[in-house]
Amino acid sequence: MTRIAVFNQKGGVGKTTTVLNLAAALHRRNSPPLLIDLDPQGHLTQIHEHPPPAATQSLFAFYQDKKPLRDLEIPWNEIGHLIPSHRELIKVDSIFGKGPAILNRLKQGLEAMEKESSPRNTVIDCCPYVGVLALNAVFAADLLLIPIASDFLSLQGAQKVEQTLQALEPVLKKRLNRRYLMTCYDRRRRMTFEVQQQAQACFGDEVCKTVISENVAIAESPQYKKDVFRHNPSSSGALDYDSLLSELLDAGLVIPT
Repeated sequence: MTRIAVFNQKGGVGKTTTVLNLAAALHRRNSPPLLIDLDPQGHLTQIHEHPPPAATQSLFAFYQDKKPLRDLEIPWNEIGHLIPSHRELIKVDSIFGKGPAILNRLKQGLEAMEKESSPRNTVIDCCPYVGVLALNAVFAADLLLIPIASDFLSLQGAQKVEQTLQALEPVLKKRLNRRYLMTCYDRRRRMTFEVQQQAQACFGDEVCKTVISENVAIAESPQYKKDVFRHNPSSSGALDYDSLLSELLDAGLVIPT
């Protein structure tokens, strides 16, 4: 089992898209995961065909009411299961502060759930800022996947993530595995290659060899409440996300279940 958190300190870099399609790729290999929408904006939740409307049916109830995670997950056809978000999640930072107990809340909740369920991977969609929710994901994760949308602001966001991780290492008492993923990759633009080169200079071998190309199927699939594989399985976007999963599996960073 692997817990994968997808995070960058800049929005619009493909976090939700990557969570959705990496999860779908896992399902296609007979390893349906659990998805957790840890972003109060709830973009991942809104892609689900029947997102629950109430905060009491969302991840907010885990924090506010200490409801077990297993009671909040809902099935997601051809993907796995989802623990949905709600806009009330934005209150978590102000309600609970940043003490050790709250920072480990998600990790402890997942550990409790994993003792009672069959092994499966978990993919977490993070909010684009460092707060209680993002730190919950970092403390719970085995692997941090950081999308970089082939522009310099996205690269700066990734550099800030790296600085945050280095600052947290004495607390985590380990070096968290991470991979930097080039997204929105447009081979027609010189800037794409410049950003990739700078990312490789900053992060070395932790930059994924797989890139996620700019692709219409990826962009339009959420409109139809589908992942890219169900929307257009022969598209370059589907091939890219399948290749990404293969790379993570081959590196031993994701364990099939």
